[in-house]
Amino acid sequence: MASSSFTEGEVYQESFNSRLYLETYYSSPLGCPEEGNYLGFLLTNLFNAFSSGSVKGQKLIDIGTGPCLHQLLVACEWFEEIIVSDYTDRNRLEIEKWIRNDPDCFDWSAIGKFICEIEGNRVSWTEKQEKLRQRIKRVLKCDVTSSNPLHPVCVEPADCLMTSLCLEAASKDQETYYNAVKNISTLLKPGGSLIMNVMLNQTFFRVGDRKFSYLAFSKEFLTKVLNENDYIIQKLEILHGPDRATNTHSDYESIVFLVAQKQI
Repeated sequence: MASSSFTEGEVYQESFNSRLYLETYYSSPLGCPEEGNYLGFLLTNLFNAFSSGSVKGQKLIDIGTGPCLHQLLVACEWFEEIIVSDYTDRNRLEIEKWIRNDPDCFDWSAIGKFICEIEGNRVSWTEKQEKLRQRIKRVLKCDVTSSNPLHPVCVEPADCLMTSLCLEAASKDQETYYNAVKNISTLLKPGGSLIMNVMLNQTFFRVGDRKFSYLAFSKEFLTKVLNENDYIIQKLEILHGPDRATNTHSDYESIVFLVAQKQI
């Protein structure tokens, strides 16, 4: 069922406050206190997935990156070519400012140093951020409701596709979500890995006083969509969320981290 108050893409374009979003949810490794330890859960699982050797290749495409770099600060140790993408101009601008090391870019050092610790301090924070700056090759407009999400740009399919908290925000109903998964799958090679970070049974999230819709669904629906789009789920981890009655930032029930392989 479609949300009666679905947040259209143009609302994000006009009023999504990228910097406030980062300050609210990504100022420290603890994330937003009301939201629970979702950030540590995601980053640890992401590192474990990459270090296991089951997710590999040269090129990674991140779908719906937003203004965020935390997931890419992990991925840059494993992929030489990274393409980031987002619908809104402000989100892409935040990333571009960081790549240029502009004086007013968002400070990712707290989370970056936390990631270095997760990885066993094999590289320093200074080395990691420079590596990511070098490995982000393109910052592209993205619309997951389009048959070519990166239109008008066409790219060769990637070895790994990654998306976090994007498709659910961009989908007004379950059919739209199904099609979004189908659309982004065109950007992944057969045999390639899809990494997803998904909130379950969530209807909204807040950035300041602004409320944005989120498509609520169950783990069973998610796995059904992936199976019907020719994916084999290889890893699925769940973290239960905080008390929904006291969380004013969102109402997610639990968070899923999964790795799936696109069938050949």
